This record gives sequence, C-alpha cells and structure tokens, in this order.
Amino acid sequence: MTQHATAIAELQARFKQQLSTRPAILDQHGHDESGWESHPPQAVLFARSTEDVSAALKICHAHDCPVIAFGAGTAVEGHVQALAGGLSIDLSEMNAIIGVNSEDMDCIVQAGVTRKQLAEHIRDTGLFFSVDPGADATLGGMAATGASGTNTVRYGAMRDNVRALTVVMANGDIIKTGTRARKSSAGYDLTHLFIGSEGTLGVITELTLKLHGLQEAISAAICHFPTIGDAVQTVIEAIQYGIPIARMELLDGMAMQAINAYSRLDYPEQPHLFMEFHGSEMSAREQAEQLQEIAREHGGDAFDWAS
Repeated sequence: MTQHATAIAELQARFKQQLSTRPAILDQHGHDESGWESHPPQAVLFARSTEDVSAALKICHAHDCPVIAFGAGTAVEGHVQALAGGLSIDLSEMNAIIGVNSEDMDCIVQAGVTRKQLAEHIRDTGLFFSVDPGADATLGGMAATGASGTNTVRYGAMRDNVRALTVVMANGDIIKTGTRARKSSAGYDLTHLFIGSEGTLGVITELTLKLHGLQEAISAAICHFPTIGDAVQTVIEAIQYGIPIARMELLDGMAMQAINAYSRLDYPEQPHLFMEFHGSEMSAREQAEQLQEIAREHGGDAFDWAS
C-alpha cells in the first residue's frame, strides 16, 4: 500500500461513516467556483469537532498525507484542488454557534457556521457581523482566506473582526490564539498570522468574532460618472472629508452592461458608484447630501438615493 492509501485506511477505521470515498463526493471537493478543472482528493472527512480534525491530522502527519480544509467551496482561487491527492477535511458539519455575548459585542462560532446563518441567529440582538464577501461562505473559510466585502471601508475586513481562534496544527496539536479581551499584552500576534494563510499553517475550527451595532437608519445611493477616474476621485475626496461611508462598490461600464443584460435593467453603461451610509436618520441623510455635492464636482450625474 502507498503511504496515502495507508493513511486513508487508518482514517476509515477511525471515522467509519464520516469518511467518504464516493466519486461524486470526491469530485465536489476537488474544485470551487473558479471554473478550474477538478482535482479530487482520495477521501473526504466530514469533521464534527476539533478533536476529529486533530485525530485526522495526526494520522495524515504520520504518513505524510496531504490535507486540504474545505468550507463551502465558494472561493474562486482554486486552492481546494487536491493536486497531490490526500484528504479533504469538510468542516461544514461543525456549524454550532457556541455563544453570543451581546454586552461585549462578540460571538464564538465553529468554523462551519455560514455568514447568513450567523446573521439569522443574531438578528434580534441589535447586532450584526459586518464582513460580506458576497457568497454565503463559512466563517472559518472567510478567516482562512482573509475575506473582505463592500462593508470593509467602514468596518474592516476579516482580519479586523477576528479576536481569537482555535487552530489544529499540521501534527494534530490544538492551539488557541487571542482572547475575547479588546486589549491584549504585547507579543506575537498569532491570531492574525493564521488569517489569510489559506489553510497552509493549520486548520481553523473555532472563531471569536467582533460584532457591530445595527444603525438607526441606512441611506443608499447610486451615481454614474463619465470616467473611472472621476468616480475614484469622488471616493478619495469623500474619505479625505471624513464622510463615514459604510459600504461602497465601484463598477465599470462593462460590469454595468452585464448587470443590465442579466437583470433586465437600464442603467447607463458608464462607471457607477453604489454606496451606503449608516447612522441616525439625520446623519445618514447629511452624509448622502455631502457626497452628492462632491460627486457633482466630478461629473457625477443622476445621483439617486433613498433611506
């Protein structure tokens, strides 16, 4: 038996029905949404706890068997492809929300919890999690890939919203980085070392996340510009003037053409800014009006906004 086959056999004996070698399951875990050719692993483990991940990694480490962590498969970089075979550890069944601390504005979740699942769970608390990469990705995957989104301009990316992690190292050791405390002593910032590491340093199994308070009012605005440069200059000046834009997205003319074709809309096929402002009703309105003045100076036309 090859080294990999020996590892797979030991994993099968240890995990029984949690381990799958069905071709359809293997193919599903051999690609993401990037469109690249599928390179399936030799087996898929559906982990249910940090201890499961630790046990699997100890076996794979002993037999030099490659391991890839798999969340929802919504990434577009192709990094879940098992080019050297080995084991894919699917964390989607580790989807428990361990605790929500409303007073401290944080929560502890397992890595398989998705962004929308957390949003639904905390919707009655007056809090929300700000990172929105578009797809309904798992939070563990979002941390591993350093995800961001349209809220980043105000609330930061994943790196700014993770306080602590539980990580399983390549040899199966379990470590905990960071704490729930907002202030920590000086030293190695191991938490942020793992964020964006793409699963190369360890498998993230639990996260402590920062939450934010829901605002009283939200104003949304759309504006198109003659050129990309005009739109960019509008954004630069808005930030320089301290307008607290919560969400912003820039789309060029070709992107607007695609949106019109797909959604049967009739937006001008020119560069657009899509923006959002959070705050009280008065402040959100004032922010939108301030940005409208800046946009007008740079050829921004048909500034359309609503609360």
